[in-house]
Amino acid sequence: MNTLPLTRDLVLIGGGHTHALVLRKWGMNPLPGVRVSVINPGPTAPYSGMLPGFVAGHYTRDELDIDLVRLARFAGARLINGYATAINRDAQTITVAGRPPIGYDVAAIDVGITSTMPELQGFSAHAIPAKPLGNFASRWDAFRASADNPDIAIIGGGVAGAELAMAMAHALRRRNPKVKLIDRSRVLTALGYKARQKMLAALDSAQIEIIEDAEVSEVFPEGIVLTDGRTIRSDFTTGAAGAKPHDWIGTTGLDLHDGFITVDAHLQSSDPAIFAVGDCAHLSHDPRPKAGVYAVREAPVLFDNLRAVLSGGQMSAYKPQRDYLKLISLGGKSALAEKFGTARAGGLLWKLKDHIDRTFMNQFDDLRMMEAAKPPRTAALGMAEALGDKPLCGGCGAKVGRVALQHILTDTFGDDAALIQPGQVMTTDHLRAMIDDPVLMTRITAIHALGDIWAMGAQAQAATAQIILPRMSAPLQERTLREIMTTAEQVMDATGAKIIGGHTSLGAELTIGFTITGLVEKPITQDGARPGDMLILTKPLGSGTIMAAEMQGKARGADVIACLALMTVAQDAASRILGHATAMTDITGFGLAGHLRGICDASGVGAKLDVGSIPLMDGAAELSAQGIRSSLFADNQDGAGMVAGPGHDLLFDPQTTGGLLAAVPADAAEKTLRELRDAGYPAAIIGMIIAGGEINAS
Repeated sequence: MNTLPLTRDLVLIGGGHTHALVLRKWGMNPLPGVRVSVINPGPTAPYSGMLPGFVAGHYTRDELDIDLVRLARFAGARLINGYATAINRDAQTITVAGRPPIGYDVAAIDVGITSTMPELQGFSAHAIPAKPLGNFASRWDAFRASADNPDIAIIGGGVAGAELAMAMAHALRRRNPKVKLIDRSRVLTALGYKARQKMLAALDSAQIEIIEDAEVSEVFPEGIVLTDGRTIRSDFTTGAAGAKPHDWIGTTGLDLHDGFITVDAHLQSSDPAIFAVGDCAHLSHDPRPKAGVYAVREAPVLFDNLRAVLSGGQMSAYKPQRDYLKLISLGGKSALAEKFGTARAGGLLWKLKDHIDRTFMNQFDDLRMMEAAKPPRTAALGMAEALGDKPLCGGCGAKVGRVALQHILTDTFGDDAALIQPGQVMTTDHLRAMIDDPVLMTRITAIHALGDIWAMGAQAQAATAQIILPRMSAPLQERTLREIMTTAEQVMDATGAKIIGGHTSLGAELTIGFTITGLVEKPITQDGARPGDMLILTKPLGSGTIMAAEMQGKARGADVIACLALMTVAQDAASRILGHATAMTDITGFGLAGHLRGICDASGVGAKLDVGSIPLMDGAAELSAQGIRSSLFADNQDGAGMVAGPGHDLLFDPQTTGGLLAAVPADAAEKTLRELRDAGYPAAIIGMIIAGGEINAS
């Protein structure tokens, strides 16, 4: 919780090595008043130093990747999952597709480089560049699992190409690979004489065929064609040559050198508000080759200078070393080392490289995450029980429990939305932020609130917004409100509703809510379920557990991103398909068991659940088995009025923007399920309505 106002926006574009280290340092020593955002396409950033080892099979994909979701949580930053495509320096905004412009006071760019290989005829369709690393790693993982007697071609005979060639040959050594390394001139010309000779010997030992003075003219599905007419067969073609800056950098108006952002000794571009580091930057004061070691050593200087420019302090200069120890993987657990013209090779050097790489990555595993608040030494009775043993969840995990609501709202506790007059329903819903991104939080909250309208079989009509912003300066208030309202209007417009007003205030933390009206001829309530009806669920369970784990740094970033994506899936089409349901509700804070209990109590029936058929979000079952629980879990168990067997804890997991749960006549269930799946919903038949009042799960 922020106790001091936010006054400046720092935006880090890219999750490269420098920015990853800056985020780690920021988490240990944040600058009060600064809101940090990280823009990156995906939840992870591969570490280039371990890529050859990953290709060879020495490391898993998880070991290769820096989990940016977890790192952003530690740093108190919002992670924006997407590609930056432009910077408007006059407006001080950054463009990311699918969302409003992102404002900044200070920005830093660490997006690495891309490849010219896709410009080669047929390459984009039939090959994969070695950069960006994440896409290459995924494609190699799939190929390695299925390859048999493969032909492999690597275009580009530099150090990176040679490392990949030997790593691939080692990984597939029991499947008779034929690996070819192709260069337009001579291979390994960047190395000194001694290092080059040792590398050539290693390539020969790995039975890599070297093809020099060969220009590639075209890539086709079964291989490549050289300009001299030769054809080379290949089942997996990659390119490790032709590095270039990202095209959008050329549109920024910043001073460039061969397309790379020119920076001074402070790592500052020609625009004082924009810094650049890593391979996308050109050090004008002391030019150096593109190498990860420089990016790593830029991190403390960038961290200090970002803090300085945001707080009015003095910046320091980055002084790159004259040379550095080059450690090159040789496929197996052997490496070559070169520095100052001397070269050595062997297994001990692999151990050194492995130690350096693992030490670097271990920094991002040893992160102290959010813990539950501890009561004062002397406090009122019941304080420890009220605080609980875990941090308070956001989203629907922060709701008041079902039992407490039933005791107080005895006359109004019932359907998802209220029938205020014939043909019109109304609901209101507010969410305490579970993530720091106002855009994503708005999208989730709007769809969450609309869920009550859709659960009644209604179409949204009008909405008012209620927004509490954390304390922040007037410029940040304007930026944040613009992001929120632009997003809210997009979501509502897509459903046919209009925002007609609202209320804003400042408070302790971000809270977003909507009051929505809807139109319906005959509302679907919770009191019409009949024995024999089948139960259909339109979304998988697990968001409460995954987001609780994310707060504690225990969830995989990829699972978190997938969970958030599911939360933003609208249910309007599903509601229309389920228009013939006898009873319906949406699964939110009380969990599947609690909301099913609502249908059963209202309809005077019971239910039998087939737990094995209930769809689950990626990672949810594993986290639940580890004992990860939302802070609302215990209340949901009490409110459900049922006892479930071992492994059934996700029945009580609070969902944010959860799926619709509908009771459907048995003779229409299969047809309805097909229609839902054709519409893109991962729906499932999960049980049936039975006589009596019990809910059984098996």
